[in-house]
Amino acid sequence: MSFSKQVKDELLKNEYENQCCEKAFLYGMSLFGKSFSVYGVGIQTENKEAAKLYCDLLYKYCNVKCSVKATPQARSYSVMAEDKAVCERILKVFSHETAGSLKINYSNFTCDNCVNAFLAGAFISCATVSDPQKDYHLEFTVPYLNLSKSIATLLSECDIPPKTVIRKGYNIVYYKDSETIEDCLYLIGASSAMFDMMNIEIVKDIRNKANRAANCETANIEKTVNASCEQIAAVEKIKKKRGLNYLKKELEEIADLRLENPEASLSDLAKLSGLSRSGVNHRLKRIVEISQDLDL
Repeated sequence: MSFSKQVKDELLKNEYENQCCEKAFLYGMSLFGKSFSVYGVGIQTENKEAAKLYCDLLYKYCNVKCSVKATPQARSYSVMAEDKAVCERILKVFSHETAGSLKINYSNFTCDNCVNAFLAGAFISCATVSDPQKDYHLEFTVPYLNLSKSIATLLSECDIPPKTVIRKGYNIVYYKDSETIEDCLYLIGASSAMFDMMNIEIVKDIRNKANRAANCETANIEKTVNASCEQIAAVEKIKKKRGLNYLKKELEEIADLRLENPEASLSDLAKLSGLSRSGVNHRLKRIVEISQDLDL
């Protein structure tokens, strides 16, 4: 099951205490459905349960009987009222003019929760959200510019301002960051999906931190190994060409310690020698410089 379907299934199971919210939910499904005009009112969806619920709500609030029609292979379902008189009746229920550009009619929001229900209905009709395991992206795909501006304004008034873009002739109202998507899911009533997304985000964050720590540790090990190889090569070179007694006593001691502990870090050598880490580092650097001078 896709994450979008998970969200929509949760929204379809929500029960609204007030009829005004249920009506606002129907309004959101209708306004952002396939058509909302005197020539046709209805939705097209891949979710059979959404189509069935839409039929029930149309009958309950608009006294309009419709049926669910499935496309071949039942890949999508449509519910459509096409009789002009019936469409005019539906538009009248939602106080919409029969002509003019579409935009959200705020008179359909009676209580404080109506907007949330309306956005839930709009989400079912025209929105998708990516699997948070792969990406963070939620978008409403709206065919009409003024209607896209209208929902963008409404979402901004809910303190989750979206971004907008035109893609292939459609107006896209979208979010790309996880925190705002979670806020949107909570607003429309998909709290379970929101918590699932938050848990996925926590796991991804822990995994990323572990990977960064492992990469850092690997880099430090490589750095230690490379430095150790250079230092040992320098000691062996001095030993072969001049003998270690060529070095000052304090350098000879650290040279012997490095040969005896080829895999030790500077911190390990510091503990073994009783010197500070910077003191060990300084003496080993001096040994490398001396070995280089032997080639001059």
